[in-house]
Amino acid sequence: MKTFSQAGLAKAFAQRLRQRREELGMHKQDMADRVGVSLTTIQKYENGQMPKGEYAVRLADTLACSLDWLLVGKGAADGSGQSCGEARLVMVPMVEARLSAGTGSFETGGDVLRHYAFRWDFLRRKGNPSQMVLLRVSGDSMQPRIMHNDVVLIDQAQRNPVPGRIYAVGVEDMVYLKVVNAMPGRLILTSFNPDYAPIEADAGEQLADLVRVIGRAVWVGRELD
Repeated sequence: MKTFSQAGLAKAFAQRLRQRREELGMHKQDMADRVGVSLTTIQKYENGQMPKGEYAVRLADTLACSLDWLLVGKGAADGSGQSCGEARLVMVPMVEARLSAGTGSFETGGDVLRHYAFRWDFLRRKGNPSQMVLLRVSGDSMQPRIMHNDVVLIDQAQRNPVPGRIYAVGVEDMVYLKVVNAMPGRLILTSFNPDYAPIEADAGEQLADLVRVIGRAVWVGRELD
């Protein structure tokens, strides 16, 4: 049977865990996938079950917070000695699939190649940090706005197209980076490069089977020679 102090420690841990997850806009299943445990285990953690060993470390890494703060409330969440907030960093994965800004490319899966650090406050202004991935562009159809080999930050939480915005879009088995617009009964995917004709799709019941909006492009980075 737990003593009062043990029960209080577990309750406070559960509150911090839930608070941090919600701050990051992360769903329980997302956290479970990143930590490598089941959804049921995450639910147990948020009900006061303390994690053991490497899973405590994985939780802290996933939530970009100090392990001391997560487990016992010591210090600030980011381990900086400051209040948790503006300077916090989030590691965003670079995935293997290459977006096509030209003729299209096959999806190769979501294997993570590496992670890159972004400020949490920057990502939060752009959308949902927990749903963001980095993808490298292949092709010239979005030039001069987006160049071949640029890295684009995609927020997969933003899947409802806003006219004139740039999205990663799957068309059958191809992936494109396009401006999404709509006409009555039709979805229009256009490029900045006038050499590329628009892609049009009927906005009927079969649209979801043919065209999949993967997420909105919210930032682009470029390597200089």
